[in-house]
Order: sequence, then C-alpha cells, then structure tokens
Amino acid sequence: MLNRIFFVCLCLCLYSAGSAMSCRWMDNKFKQYSENSLDLLDMMVQNSTNTTEDAEVEETVAFPGDLYSQASKASAQDKLGFTVQVLKGVAALFEKDYSSASWEEKRVDDFLNILTQQADGLYSCIASHSHKKNKKLHMYFKRLSNQVLKQKDYSAESWELIRREIKTHLMRSDLLISSLLTIN
Repeated sequence: MLNRIFFVCLCLCLYSAGSAMSCRWMDNKFKQYSENSLDLLDMMVQNSTNTTEDAEVEETVAFPGDLYSQASKASAQDKLGFTVQVLKGVAALFEKDYSSASWEEKRVDDFLNILTQQADGLYSCIASHSHKKNKKLHMYFKRLSNQVLKQKDYSAESWELIRREIKTHLMRSDLLISSLLTIN
C-alpha cells in the first residue's frame, strides 16, 4: 500500500514538474512581456490610410482565426508550441527591411528582443521540447512575407498592414496563454 501511494506521489510530482501550468516563467513574466510587445507595436503606428490594394492583400492573406480556434482546444503543451511558433514567425517578419516604414530602429530592436525573450521563455515551459510545427501557420507567415511585404516592395503601407496583423496575433496569443494561467 505504501508503495502505491509513493508511486502516485512520484507520478504527480513528475507530471507537475513538466506541466505548462507549473512554469515559473509563464507565471511571472509572460503578461509583462506581452504588454510590452503590444505597447511597442502601438508606438510604431504611422498615419497611413487603407487603400484598395490593402483590402486585396488582406483577402489574399486572411487572418488564420481557425488555427487559433483549434489551438484553443489543444493541450497546454500544444498551446505553448503554437504560441512559440507565432512569436518566431512574427520575429522573422520584423527582421526584413522595414526602412520604408520610418520606425525608430531602437524601437523595432526592442520589439524583436522582447518577442525573442517571450518565445524562449515559453519554449522553456514546453516539457518535451519537441512540439510539431503547424504547417498552415508556417505557410501563413510565408504568405505575409511574400504577398504583402515582398510584392509591395517593403513599402510603408505593407508594413502598416503587417503591424496591424501582428497586433491581432499578439492579442490572440496572449488570450491563448492567459487561458493556461487561469487554470493554475
């Protein structure tokens, strides 16, 4: 009987040690980093108006709301992996030539640093460190890069569209991870 109790306790300890809900980084830092990244993104805003071309691009690269819906129903580990992939996809976009966007270089660098730290912090919370990459999400970020930025020659308008799109991603990712924090 004592062996069974010990075995159950051992299993619970091992599970909670690897569980996303027990990750100290998420509990202590995620919200702060999320707020900082959104604030920096808001500071980058420029006063550009939507054009007909922007509307066409938005239809071509529609926001992947269905992927977020699927992720919201996934396990904690899969939610973390999905969010890490989003953050890395966003960072990859902002490493492109944004010179026509007239953003302060320091602000973009700070934004990229926060995204990278946030992705690394969340990745450290993934127990197995071997989550599957979502191919549809990967293709979505590739389309943003090719159909919005590259085809528009990295124009200020294309960067403003990207900035707005990324803000939506960061808010949805925040909701996804916050759902894990409320469980705890």
